[in-house]
Amino acid sequence: LYIVDFADTSIVITEPYFTFSSIQESMNEILFEEYQFQSVLRINAGSLSAHRYFHENNAELCCIVVDSGFSSTHIVPHCRGRKMKEGICRINVGGKLLTNHLKEIISYRQLHVMDETYVINQVKEDVCYVSQDFYKDMETAQLKGEDNTVMREYVLPDFSSIKKGFCKPREEMNFTGKYKTGEQILRLTNERFAVPEMLFHPSDIGIQEMGIPEALVNSINNMPEEMQPHFYKNIVLTGGNALFPGYRDRVYKEVRALAPVEYQVSVALPQNPVCYPWEGGKLLAENPDFEEMVVTREDYEENGHYVCEEKFDI
Repeated sequence: LYIVDFADTSIVITEPYFTFSSIQESMNEILFEEYQFQSVLRINAGSLSAHRYFHENNAELCCIVVDSGFSSTHIVPHCRGRKMKEGICRINVGGKLLTNHLKEIISYRQLHVMDETYVINQVKEDVCYVSQDFYKDMETAQLKGEDNTVMREYVLPDFSSIKKGFCKPREEMNFTGKYKTGEQILRLTNERFAVPEMLFHPSDIGIQEMGIPEALVNSINNMPEEMQPHFYKNIVLTGGNALFPGYRDRVYKEVRALAPVEYQVSVALPQNPVCYPWEGGKLLAENPDFEEMVVTREDYEENGHYVCEEKFDI
């Protein structure tokens, strides 16, 4: 077991954008007074992702991070290691909303699963994908039998013999009728791509907000004109929703259609979009300037919250 002695440990802790100052103060109190960390760095996850990106691409001065996670999606432009506050944009669509919507659709069409959040979240991760041509896939999903290449059958876990749900291989699927075996099966057709589509068109389910590509372009348009081409060619996708198959291609396709013709558009999807900010934090902690960025306990005891507000770029 790895035991940490807080008194001689530094902590890098992330928090969302524009957190209320009362919450920030409570965070400082907990870290310094309760846990008594030697030094603390409070930072946004997007800043860590940008740090990681600039570390790999030294020549670049600007990048725009699209962090699409569990509760929401943030779009944040960074320039020379600082975030540009006037371009930050939040969309209230995240993985939680997608899972809940999928629960509602399945409960309405097939099986009551409103209490099975964990299982349906697994279903979403296993079978959903981002469509490149929504209407074409919609037509395919309505075909009967083997012509329907979209349909998948998902075997639900019973937590005795089947510990984790899984997708049936295509050759084992039964297109004609019922199964004789005792396993519970979900038949998923258009849900597979209609659910992630909400990231691109939240208005489909009555959420009056922009989709990711539109918000991205809007955020870039709020930047000075001479910086815009640099943002278009350094779009970084992070967060769990970046793992949907087809997500990167769709973001590229839609941003390309909205961006001015003369600008080059490039969308980077890291190897592990979920841990990308963590990798940035690891690099930051190894940075010789790290000591300059943190607030030490002595500092805090002497000057209180004020010193944290001054030092952290939140």
